[in-house]
Amino acid sequence: MSVKSFDQQFAQHVASGLDQHPKKLSSQYFYDARGDKLFQQIMALPEYYLTRTEFDILQNNKKEILASMHNGFNLVEWGVGDGKKSGILLDYLYENSIDFTYYPNDISSNALLGLKRSVQEKWPGIRVEPIQGNYFELLKAPIWNREKPTLMLYLGANIGNFNPDLTKRLLTSMRNSMGADDKLLIGFDLKKDPEIILSAYNDSEGVTRQFNLNLLERINRELDANFDLEAFKHWPVYDPESGYCKSYLVSTCAQQVWVGALGKAISFEPAETIFTEVSRKYSLTQIQDLAMENNFTQEKIFIDGKHLFTDVLWNPR
Repeated sequence: MSVKSFDQQFAQHVASGLDQHPKKLSSQYFYDARGDKLFQQIMALPEYYLTRTEFDILQNNKKEILASMHNGFNLVEWGVGDGKKSGILLDYLYENSIDFTYYPNDISSNALLGLKRSVQEKWPGIRVEPIQGNYFELLKAPIWNREKPTLMLYLGANIGNFNPDLTKRLLTSMRNSMGADDKLLIGFDLKKDPEIILSAYNDSEGVTRQFNLNLLERINRELDANFDLEAFKHWPVYDPESGYCKSYLVSTCAQQVWVGALGKAISFEPAETIFTEVSRKYSLTQIQDLAMENNFTQEKIFIDGKHLFTDVLWNPR
C-alpha cells in the first residue's frame, strides 16, 4: 500500500498557523491552479478597481516612467505574477529599440519559464533572466550587473500585504541593493471611500468569497483535510484610520477539522476566525513619509484621475 506524500513546507505553515490563537493562514497559498483562475476573475470584476487602474497609470505614463532609462539598463521586477502590467513597459522599450535585460522574479520556476517563453515570442531579442525564489533572500546577493543602472518594479500594491516591520525590512533590502543611479517604481493602493474598498474584497458575484475559501479547499485536497466550506464565512473588514483591509474566514459553529498530513484534529469555537490576508491602503502623506523613513526620495508620483491608486518613482538617497 502506497503512502501519500505531502508538501512538507505547506503542512508546516498550516500547522503553525492553525495552532496559533488567533489562527491564521498565509496568503501565499491562495495561488494554486484554481486560485490563479479565481484571481483572474477577480481582476475583471467591476468592483475590483486596483488592476485596471494601475494598467491605466502605466499606459498613460510609460514614457515619463522610462525617460531616464537608456541603453544597457536592468529591469528587475519583484513578484511578477502574469507579467501583463510590466508588459506595457516592455512593449514601449521594444518599440523604441532600447537595450535592457529583464529580470522577472516569482516563487514558481514553472511560471517564470512560461513567462520567459511568452516574452521572447512577443518581443524577440529581449534578454530575459528569471530569478526564482523569495525576494527577501534574493536581494541579499543581486545577480544583475550593479555597474549598470537598474529600474526595480514592485507593482500591484503588494507592499500593502506586509506588517510595518516586514515593510521596513523589504524597503531596507531594496535600498541596500541599489546604486546611486537606480530607481524603484512601487505601487500603492490609496485610502478612499471605505465602501469602494470593501466592495473590492467582497464583490456582488461572490468571487472573492470563493477565492478566500479556496484556501481551505486546497488544504482539503493537498493535506488530506475535511474542512466543510459551508461552515466558514468570508469576512473582510476595513479600518479607514489605519488603512488596513483584512480578510478572515469565520467558523459558523463549534467544529473539529481533521488534517491528515498533520495527523491531528483542529478545533474551532463558534465565530472563531482564521486571518488570511491584509492589504494596507495609504495616504499620499504616508507614502512620502515611508520614502523618507527608508532613505528614498520621491521623484515622481503617478496617479489616476479618481485618486484610487498610485505608482511612485523613488530614488535612493
